[in-house]
Amino acid sequence: MHYLQGGTHTVPINRLSALALRSLKPKAKPYKVFDGEGLYIFVRPSGALWQMAYRFAGRPKTLSFGAYPRVSLADARAKRDQAKGLLSENRDPIVVMRRIPLGQPKGVTPESFEAVAREWHATKKAEWKESYAELVMARMKQNLFPELGHLHVAAIDPPVLLDALRKVEARGTGHVSKKVRQHAGQVFRFAIGTGRAKRDPSADLKGVLKSPPRSKNHASLKASELETFFIKLAMYDGTLQTRLGLEFIVRTMVRTVEARFARWAEFESLDKSAALWRIPADRLKMGLEHLVPLSPQAVELLRKLRKVNGDSDYVFPNQQESSRSTSPVVSENTFLFALYRMGYHSKATVHGFRSTASTILNEHEFNPDWIERQLAHADSNAIRGIYNSAEWLSGRRKMMCWWSDYLDSAKEASNLIG
Repeated sequence: MHYLQGGTHTVPINRLSALALRSLKPKAKPYKVFDGEGLYIFVRPSGALWQMAYRFAGRPKTLSFGAYPRVSLADARAKRDQAKGLLSENRDPIVVMRRIPLGQPKGVTPESFEAVAREWHATKKAEWKESYAELVMARMKQNLFPELGHLHVAAIDPPVLLDALRKVEARGTGHVSKKVRQHAGQVFRFAIGTGRAKRDPSADLKGVLKSPPRSKNHASLKASELETFFIKLAMYDGTLQTRLGLEFIVRTMVRTVEARFARWAEFESLDKSAALWRIPADRLKMGLEHLVPLSPQAVELLRKLRKVNGDSDYVFPNQQESSRSTSPVVSENTFLFALYRMGYHSKATVHGFRSTASTILNEHEFNPDWIERQLAHADSNAIRGIYNSAEWLSGRRKMMCWWSDYLDSAKEASNLIG
């Protein structure tokens, strides 16, 4: 027996027919008309929607099949039968069928997540910097559209969204998964505002995603302290190689180990505007070659170091003839101990200059992914999936030239330039 539900009343009715469907009219309150075996049509003031009630793993669930009359009675029954087949195989229809709707090609419809996301992006793009707009769209293309793009935006629930975000986490990019969740939430809220969804499933996932590992804090200088740093660096009474090396590290934002083992053969086009430092993969935490665009100021420091170090293959060779170390390059503490001698013990570390640069560049609204890429923070899988090592090099070059000019302003304030 089948039922008509409206408010608190239930009235037995016959199985649905095409004629009965055409006679259904919206009422003050939404109501359901059952067809049988869990299938019913949910009539709302805004339109009618096919749904199916079922239980899986002991829990009641509801699966939506689409709006009537776009989805016909025959189509709705076929989808119900497919769902029943999945249940007989102990598979949850809500997970399987929302990925590839029965009888419909995988594509973009006006109410699909991808269509809504692109519409939201178009409305926000004018408010953003072009680089940030490109970044947001790249994240959605890489992480959301493949899994959710073809789904009706109103049919996406927290488990389906979580499944897509878990795949981002599985690539080792926990920090990206949280940003992607935030983008998804903005899309869902846009869908709610435009009448295509009722709720934001991303709100239920707060605290569910893994938190990215906390990075070790390194003592770092504030922007206001850079002027004093350059004064102390100019007064440093150690070797010229160490003084030039410290400034080179600050200007290039590299790790100490990446600078210590730098070879002259790794540098390209030093006499051109496209000067580049190609750091081999074996010196990088992420295990991929890292390209560092060089500002004119960084190139000038290299020219001075070349004069200091003569014919050595290394940019920072071990100059201590009496040293017991067999390393061909300066020790790992050379630059750190120089900072200590300058009065920065417990106040700054060499690694901390990377944090200083990151903070200042972010405050000046440079593309966050450019900054992370420049710091060689990006996970190798994410890099392969979104861009190769050379991509965005033009933008990063502009950023690094701006950074060197910013440092020069600190020098100018201390009368060390000119």
